[in-house]
Amino acid sequence: MTRVRYLIARRVVQVAILLLYFGGNYYGWKMLTGDLSSSSILGTVPLSDPYAVLQMFVAGAVISSNILIGAAIIFLFYALIGGRAFCSWVCPVNIITDAANWTRRKFGFDMVAKKQPSTRHLRYWVLVISLIISFFLGLTAFEFVSPISMVHRGIIFGMGFGWAAMAILYLFDLFVLKNGWCGHICPLGGFYSIIGKFRLLKVKHDSVACTGCMNCKVVCPESQVLHMIDKVSVPVTSGECTNCGRCIDVCEDNALGFFLKVKNNNEGEINNEKNE
Repeated sequence: MTRVRYLIARRVVQVAILLLYFGGNYYGWKMLTGDLSSSSILGTVPLSDPYAVLQMFVAGAVISSNILIGAAIIFLFYALIGGRAFCSWVCPVNIITDAANWTRRKFGFDMVAKKQPSTRHLRYWVLVISLIISFFLGLTAFEFVSPISMVHRGIIFGMGFGWAAMAILYLFDLFVLKNGWCGHICPLGGFYSIIGKFRLLKVKHDSVACTGCMNCKVVCPESQVLHMIDKVSVPVTSGECTNCGRCIDVCEDNALGFFLKVKNNNEGEINNEKNE
């Protein structure tokens, strides 16, 4: 029986974050207020999207110390620990794209085109282009068209165009390109892929236990990061891994699990197993 513990955990975290934002803006809760671009915890700890702040910087905006501190907090967390976990544990768009992927598998749409186009690098070009546009136009270019912001703010403040953004993302991932938005286009995902390459929390593969069923690659939104499956016992080092844990859930061989990589002056690299 396929386990779904990480899937459930992600949904609980995502929904809880949305509820806290909703409560903060509608009922005055102080736990979490604002939105994903700029918010605060208990009205005192600032949190800012470092990619949005980077766009503000190149656009020539005067950035307050609170925003810089908030961006530093988020940057350090994902750079040192979580990697690209924002995409799978926080971003509301992940719920939509996961639903599209489930529909693909349920109705066999993946069998139509077995080979995906090699456009994973496109998100990095979108990232660079967004910064160039921000520089020349003096605005945060991606924030104006970001479906992430549309969906998140729509849930908190009233859907409006949020419904259209949700429908477009779902249909695009379902009929046009598997994992199209998150896996190929989203510059925010590209940004976290870059800063999260040297994160401490990673997925480790045990080739001895692996039977090569490839269930992990079927559900992984970034299947290219699992190139070591059934070959060699090494961790997933690519920053493009979202640390979603779906590969661990579906692995009936217990050949995959999270581990925390720490360094010690005497012993070098130590792997502290987090899961079986």
